[in-house]
Amino acid sequence: MDLPCVQWQDYVAQKWIGLDPDLKERFTSLSQIDDVFKCALTLTTQNDLDFVQCMSAGYSVQKDPEKATTCRERGNASFQTRDYIAAALHYSQGICFAPQSLEQLSLCYANRSAALFRLQHYQECLADIDKALKYGYPSHLVHKLEDRRTQCLKHLSVGQKAKLDHHNPASKNHQSQGITKGPSVGPLSFGICPQVVVAFSPEKGRHLVAAERIAAGGVILTDRPYSYVLIPGMNEVKGGRQEAKNAVLFETEQRRCHRCLTETLCPLPCEGCSYSRYCSTGCQQDAWEEHHCWECPIGADLMAMGVMSQLALRVTLKAGLRNIQMAKKAEDENTKSGLNCLNRDCGESSNSNPRHTNQPDPTNPTSYCDDSYMNVFHLLHHLNHHSPSMRFLWAVTVATLYVKLSKAGPPPACWNLSESLRATGQSRDRGEVEGMIADWSPELWPLGSAVLRHILQLRCNAQAILMLQDTGKANSPVQSSQEIRIATAIFPTLSLLNHSCCPNTSMVFSTGASGDLPGSDLSADYSEDVVEHSGKACGVTVTVRAAKAITPGQEILHCYGPHSGRMVTQQRKRLLQEQYYFVCQCEACNLPEQQEEDGPEDRQQWSGLLCVKCKASLKKCSKDRGTGFICLQPSCGHHMSSSEVSQTL
Repeated sequence: MDLPCVQWQDYVAQKWIGLDPDLKERFTSLSQIDDVFKCALTLTTQNDLDFVQCMSAGYSVQKDPEKATTCRERGNASFQTRDYIAAALHYSQGICFAPQSLEQLSLCYANRSAALFRLQHYQECLADIDKALKYGYPSHLVHKLEDRRTQCLKHLSVGQKAKLDHHNPASKNHQSQGITKGPSVGPLSFGICPQVVVAFSPEKGRHLVAAERIAAGGVILTDRPYSYVLIPGMNEVKGGRQEAKNAVLFETEQRRCHRCLTETLCPLPCEGCSYSRYCSTGCQQDAWEEHHCWECPIGADLMAMGVMSQLALRVTLKAGLRNIQMAKKAEDENTKSGLNCLNRDCGESSNSNPRHTNQPDPTNPTSYCDDSYMNVFHLLHHLNHHSPSMRFLWAVTVATLYVKLSKAGPPPACWNLSESLRATGQSRDRGEVEGMIADWSPELWPLGSAVLRHILQLRCNAQAILMLQDTGKANSPVQSSQEIRIATAIFPTLSLLNHSCCPNTSMVFSTGASGDLPGSDLSADYSEDVVEHSGKACGVTVTVRAAKAITPGQEILHCYGPHSGRMVTQQRKRLLQEQYYFVCQCEACNLPEQQEEDGPEDRQQWSGLLCVKCKASLKKCSKDRGTGFICLQPSCGHHMSSSEVSQTL
């Protein structure tokens, strides 16, 4: 969980310690999120805003000509060593830092066009040439760009001719003899497969159960995140398989579109900040309209407040006041009618983590086939499980961001306050509504309350999006990879899955444009396979598959992190209870103590190999068991000598 920076945590902790005892007692007694946010808003002072301003100076996202120059020089150095991918990424950094009013921007575009030309990305090269000229490239050097343009067009015309020859009817008929055309692949569909139903119980909440047998590898559900945030500062090794000492490290935000997470060598920068960048004008415009026009002025503050704060705000900005009001109204009606069977105390002694309240219809799978905000709003927030000091930290954080956002500009007109008020049964005249849209009126406080709600939900419902990164040595016959966390997301349908330390599913994430560059496959933590999607989709998708055959009546389960193959039972239970507020009673956690695997000190001997009989993990034998490897599955226990393992490898 991505908390705010340490300075802010310490500051709020001191604010909590110094709080008047009566106020502290009153805050602790509050049991509704709306009341918690309103209380924190009354406690937010100018000193809080000044501290954030001072603290955020270390997270500056402003344009910086000096940094642009430094990045261009680094790009030149990489270009001279023929590391054109690194050169393009350095030039891209320079483009993001360079103000539009300075010649530095045109120089970065021109230099990047040279790197893209060497990489045979001719269309992108032409686009950068046009941008270099647009932003005032020195006239005495224009001939270089025109020569490069001519060569790009020449290469593209040759490629187009080859493509036309390939599609020549005579050639096509000749090549297609004896070939059966396969079925065309349609667009991706989202939702839960027909073999699975949504079930409900007071102990587990809403969860997924197999209605029919699901074969190993069968698709259980496909989902899109309602929203997600790229994690800053995560390093990725690029440029093919390289020795670590020779590898060029680029952080995630320098390589990926901040809207769809697609890898790109030539991102489009935000015109207002040096941080956000996008793979296309479409992603740039969509992000601006949905959230970035409000995030951009407080970008440094959001980075200081952490990924969870930014994701919660982004969910709220995307939803808008009208959807929040409607979801809140539905929740109030369900509470009055007694439909909400789950309370915040559910799951303390459960085998699972009930995430959802009982809205919408738990028996209707079609309720989970889209990215509806209603599904996100009704995730459990576990307010009363958080310690008072932690509640205070998140409440003050949200209240401070709410005030900062209100000072950055008027609220989004797309929130349409007139419709929002009508949804809640209130009436205002036209002039009053227009005045409210022009300023942050008191009626907008539910937006801040929604941000707080989503932060609390994310503790139990945030999903890491991980990339499989090739780490193998050059020319090595053995493949090696590791998972790198690149984003944090919230999924409306995926959150229905409860936890097991020995799950019966695996999942894989992918971007809509995977394959454009090496290393674009995305995988979930503890996934056992990688599934490639045919075709392209917009943004990130997740596909959950059966890791083994699932029989009718079995619950669909996946691992929240603590896995039986990587952590002993007591440690798993402790971590799960601390973060998710339930005591795990899954199959692995109910094994008799004598069947428990060896302790953590022996886990250094784990091999990463699978048993040839049952496909469970193998580990090196302890000294008292002789040499070789032994299966960790108690029902198997297959032993292999070191020579057998070597021969098999």
